[in-house]
Amino acid sequence: MSAVLAAETTTHPDRHQQLPQRALVVDDDPFCREILRDALRSTGYQVIEAANGSQAVELFLSERPDMLFIDTSMPVLGGREAVRRIRENSTSRFVPVIFLTDSSDEETLVRCIEAGGDDFITKPLSSRILLAKIHAMQRVQRLNDRLNTLYGQMKKDEELAESIFSRAVVAANVAMDRVQTLLQPADVFSGDVLLSAYAPSGDLNMILGDFTGHGLVAALGGLPASEVFRAMTGKGFAPEQILAGINRKLHELMPTGMFFAVQFISISHTLDQLVVCNCGMPDILLLDRNGVVKRRFASRGLPLSITTDVDFRDAIERCRIERGDRVMLISDGVVEARNPARDYFGQGRLQQALEEARGQDNAIGHIAERLAGFCQDAPQDDDISLVEVPCLPGILPHWDPHSLPEASTVREEMELDDAMEFSLTLTGKRLRDADPVPMVIGQLQEIEGHTNRRLLFTILTELYVNALDHGLLQLDSSLKSGPDGFSRYFEERERRLRQLQDGFISIRVRSRLSSHGGRVLIQVEDSGDGFDPSPYTAGATLNHDRPSGRGILLLQELCEEVRFEPPGNKVDVLFSWTRGDG
Repeated sequence: MSAVLAAETTTHPDRHQQLPQRALVVDDDPFCREILRDALRSTGYQVIEAANGSQAVELFLSERPDMLFIDTSMPVLGGREAVRRIRENSTSRFVPVIFLTDSSDEETLVRCIEAGGDDFITKPLSSRILLAKIHAMQRVQRLNDRLNTLYGQMKKDEELAESIFSRAVVAANVAMDRVQTLLQPADVFSGDVLLSAYAPSGDLNMILGDFTGHGLVAALGGLPASEVFRAMTGKGFAPEQILAGINRKLHELMPTGMFFAVQFISISHTLDQLVVCNCGMPDILLLDRNGVVKRRFASRGLPLSITTDVDFRDAIERCRIERGDRVMLISDGVVEARNPARDYFGQGRLQQALEEARGQDNAIGHIAERLAGFCQDAPQDDDISLVEVPCLPGILPHWDPHSLPEASTVREEMELDDAMEFSLTLTGKRLRDADPVPMVIGQLQEIEGHTNRRLLFTILTELYVNALDHGLLQLDSSLKSGPDGFSRYFEERERRLRQLQDGFISIRVRSRLSSHGGRVLIQVEDSGDGFDPSPYTAGATLNHDRPSGRGILLLQELCEEVRFEPPGNKVDVLFSWTRGDG
């Protein structure tokens, strides 16, 4: 036997062999204690003895043994009750409990296991069986120690990963102090991702996305998604282009079968227009200031990462909003949450909770209460996310995208070798797919370094939209009037874009720097018929609440000079900025 024990020790070198182990032996029969003591000492254990269950509880908690052998039937306190008390008061450290019993009937053995036992030996004791049981429990202990070590390392890795994830994905979000959220992951990491960022125009873009599954693997997709989202939003790309960029990146990186369902919203800086794209998620809700549902936006597109080339323009919806409206984003974990009876929370209960919350300031909190009351202590199957965004000035950036720059210090003479010029022309079908504004802004930033990117973005956007929408597509801004005006306008815009076969828009940029700032001359020309700009240049004033006719007046407010050349399809604007304007 000693050879076997030596081999066992050599094969499994760990703390059980390096440190003397202690075993607690509990039996009112001294002869049984003697047999156990001899067997345990032969395997290197120090032995502690007790004669009843009460002593066993006291010694176990004070001496912290590594293994426990205990008789089922003893005076003062029986073995099963003693083990129950020990399990209730001991730490999470695994200590094998082996019951000693005179009976081998099934009911007795089941009660031993239910009391907290890990194994049992029937009397009379066999030295051979006893040693085999000890070795078996040692193997279990080693596996348990290894499991605890791996689990501890996993928790440290998760804490580090969560810290990195928070800094890379969550910390960069904007307007979160004004947004109500319920973010309840089913694991340490959530497969639901909430992203927000400001466009150069001051629009607020936000994504609530749901990766396949949950946990760390699902959350990893949030890193590339957030990187593309923020980079393209910051450069001023349109929602459909941002989604296309995220889709391409995820399709390149994500494994087959893992996809990203998305709710995308963009709230205009004027708080009068909402752009929505729902790809594989529950309905996005638009509520009025009292919490009444004004409109639902159902899914109109496939989740991202399924296929490479997706035209998200067909999935985009637009509508007018009013100050005080609220936009609610909802993940499928809300409606698919289950109670102990495995019933779903469902759309019906969600709608009822919304109706109950009408007029309340914290609708998310009320829905959370109803959800918690329904689910009770049932295990959470999926990540739960609810987001309510108020359409109020508080969600907008602290900087004003239309604030006028200081121009007084840039009117000095500038050296000719400080000048830079480039041009860009889009023709035919390229006008349907390309957005030149971020490209021009990026080129200016690349060459000139510091410019007032936000105002330049607004100016270029107004110039390009005016050339495309009104010059080439011949759209009438009056289409935007009425509750469904924005939807009608952009539906007609998409229809005419698809039919566009020829024509051009040319953008020419000339920039000069000084020690204090710079000046940019932008010329935009289109192949359209032109128009009469006089109604917008003869003393008209800008009204930000008007749904149409603001573009030219805004340009006049932001630029030093705005000059149209007959027949109105060519415009030059001069814009100045000082360093420090942002």
